[in-house]
Amino acid sequence: MAIVPAPVPLLEPQLDRPEPAQPRFLNRELSWIDFDRRVLELAADPDLPLLERVRFCAIASSNLDEFFAVRMAELYDQADAGVSRHSPDGCTPAETLTFARQAIETLQSAQDRLWHEGLQPQLAQEKLGIDKPQNCRARQLRAVGKRFEREVLPVLTPIAVAQGTPFPHVPSLGINLAVLLGGEKAGRLVCVSIPPGIPRFLGTGERGLRLPVEDVLTHFLSYVIGAETAAEACAFRVTRDADINVASDADDLLEALETSLRRRRFGDVVRLELPADAPASIRTRLVQRLGIDESRVYTSSAPLGLSALTEIAAIERPDLTRKRWRPVTAEDFTGSGSSALLARIRRRDLLAHHPYDAYDTSVDRFVSASSDPKVVALKATVYRTGNPSGTVASLVDASERGKQAVCLVELRARFDERRNIEWSRALERAGVHVVYGTRDSKVHAKLCLLVRRERDGLRRYAHIGSGNYHASNASTYEDLSLFTADEDITADVADVFNAVSGDVTPPVFRKLLVAPWFLRSGVLHEIERVAAAAEAGLPARIRVKVNSLVDTEIVDALYAASQSGVRVEAVTRGICVLRPGLRGISDNITVRCVLGPFLEHSRVLSFRAGEDVSTWIGSADLMPRNLDRRVEVLAPVEDPKLRARIETVLDALLADTRFSWDLGSDGGWSRVQPSGNEAAVSAQDVLMREAPTRRKKRR
Repeated sequence: MAIVPAPVPLLEPQLDRPEPAQPRFLNRELSWIDFDRRVLELAADPDLPLLERVRFCAIASSNLDEFFAVRMAELYDQADAGVSRHSPDGCTPAETLTFARQAIETLQSAQDRLWHEGLQPQLAQEKLGIDKPQNCRARQLRAVGKRFEREVLPVLTPIAVAQGTPFPHVPSLGINLAVLLGGEKAGRLVCVSIPPGIPRFLGTGERGLRLPVEDVLTHFLSYVIGAETAAEACAFRVTRDADINVASDADDLLEALETSLRRRRFGDVVRLELPADAPASIRTRLVQRLGIDESRVYTSSAPLGLSALTEIAAIERPDLTRKRWRPVTAEDFTGSGSSALLARIRRRDLLAHHPYDAYDTSVDRFVSASSDPKVVALKATVYRTGNPSGTVASLVDASERGKQAVCLVELRARFDERRNIEWSRALERAGVHVVYGTRDSKVHAKLCLLVRRERDGLRRYAHIGSGNYHASNASTYEDLSLFTADEDITADVADVFNAVSGDVTPPVFRKLLVAPWFLRSGVLHEIERVAAAAEAGLPARIRVKVNSLVDTEIVDALYAASQSGVRVEAVTRGICVLRPGLRGISDNITVRCVLGPFLEHSRVLSFRAGEDVSTWIGSADLMPRNLDRRVEVLAPVEDPKLRARIETVLDALLADTRFSWDLGSDGGWSRVQPSGNEAAVSAQDVLMREAPTRRKKRR
């Protein structure tokens, strides 16, 4: 029977879009919200396992949290400063705020409806219900009351919000309870914050029923406030500006960043979330005391902060989740010992595609090859890494063995700053040479370099990836890894490390495209080369797979290529400002988004000019920050077999009819449907089926 994605009745129609003054570009903020909507569509897809849908609902909320903390915060700053500069789509910051609020309210309404009419009742049917204390039996309340008294109450502190004193600190994205003691007019406001580490949903010990912790707190409020009488109470949640400003000329970057991190805890409130039935008296007081206006207040009839549904999605119910994928170890990475792997890389380049190919037997094995007695140096970048981290452990081990160990730690990786500070200090204590990146550019490249003493002298081996050295993420993030001993590429990788550690402008690179110095010009050159081929009547095609396509200069170059007859196929997971299908401008351009169980994360650029095909993979999205303000690397894939393999990945994504959307010239995304009676095809399923074939011996 064909599996055809059903219409999603629980989502409302998309909002009418503003008509920008310059129709060549879409609004990047609305494009981000569109991405959240696509994720929410998966949460509403009845053909997906229930807990998989719950996970997508949590992801949609988490994405929106980040949008407020980063993008809405910046827009508010610009609007408050009176900035009237138009963005490429023709909107001022104030206009974008208006359109964004409308889109967010529509999205929030759709999520509320999905929760009440879809996910919540279906969870209850599967004995995973989430309900309120007033609907519980006495025995259930006694059980949850004991748990509340034992696990929650000891860490709660009611704080009075007195006139003339600052509002008590409430952490960004935390759950809080506002309580009005006494009368509505003359009563006293008290705030109770639920600290991190407390489960969001408390079990009743019966039939899998769980209660939101804020509802449990409200029910047992007398345990916290004593004999006082609460006139009103409701949960609330704030989102704070997450931006961190560190002066480029700071004497001590680590110390300056720690100071900024402390400030971020008290950043400006960019959103106040309240229940739809929040008492007007509490709403008014919170708005006044937080010093915000009503435009920053958002209400929801579903529980606040549904990103916490990850707790529910993690429940062990195999009947309600997709079958767990077990990555394979391809033949190229089989065998024991690091020397065998390095010998294979010395003979020819290798490629791993995660999570289809195992991370531990490819990337981890490569990094751990630093323990080889003949390896004399290990250099690696850390943007985000797991805990524990094989890369960090190998750096420490290399240093303790007396080898050169160098780590480029990007302290300013958003939301991982604290962890990276801790890693950097641990590495320094172990004797690793730690470099904190350049003054003006984040180090976003994913690089690891081994230097080995061999018969003919020192030889370099490099890993260049599109994802972080994060083993747990590798099971859910789709990424590519290139392993090479090519002398030009590995010399370029060494030059990247030296440019950052020495804070110097690098020479012209041999093969790599490296930002912020040469990547933009290199990509533009490739686009122009393909356009010239099209004008000469030769086959010409550009394929782009990125997370975000935002840079207007690159988009204009793609428009020009389209007008020259180049077929442009873009796969963008998230933000896209390019308008495909505009007559005379982008007739030959298509844009597709592919989602699924794995987060599409790799960046691939493929350029066909006549019979010549160049393929690049790496860490860079096509955004101004990646091209101009980050250290990024795109590496050429020169082995024809590896290029062909990457093309099959792109072919699969462009043929997806299960988890894909096409972008229209009006800026709207439409879910792709299989034609006729054909079964829907998932690109990720296709790639999972193909992965085991790489374990077979070649004939």
